[in-house]
Amino acid sequence: MGRLKGISPLLSPDLLHTLCSMGHGDELVLADANFPTASMCRDGAKQIRADGHTIPALLEAILTLMPLDTYCWSPVSVMDVTDNDRCKGLSDPPVWPQYKRLLKEAEQRDIPLQTMERFDFYDRARKAFAIVQTGETALYGNIILKMGVISDASQTEPPAADKS
Repeated sequence: MGRLKGISPLLSPDLLHTLCSMGHGDELVLADANFPTASMCRDGAKQIRADGHTIPALLEAILTLMPLDTYCWSPVSVMDVTDNDRCKGLSDPPVWPQYKRLLKEAEQRDIPLQTMERFDFYDRARKAFAIVQTGETALYGNIILKMGVISDASQTEPPAADKS
């Protein structure tokens, strides 16, 4: 694999191509190791492998390139803890505060995590542009990101070439 300056080595060529192919409103799922990615991708979403990588590490790398949608209440959704797991004493997953911190650092604003019931999350994942299967072992680590837009104002002008 070739190397590009400023691009995290966690972002494979396949994932980079996927991010470049996405448009406003398209969704990317970062799935934990327990997520049924292969079966979810049978009829739509593209499957991307990122085995051995954690979701927080991938999220941080992806957010350097992917703007999040500002035209909706929350461009980020997570799978809510089931009632059965809450009865067993599992509260909000410890990985969620990491997500919130990474999102705030990347977007320079607080981004609420929309929680979704497990089967609603699965239905939405099936309609996503792509699902990235990670090696994340944290329970309820799954996260959906909605692609935003880059305005002319946020584009930086490349430096002028030296003509000497």
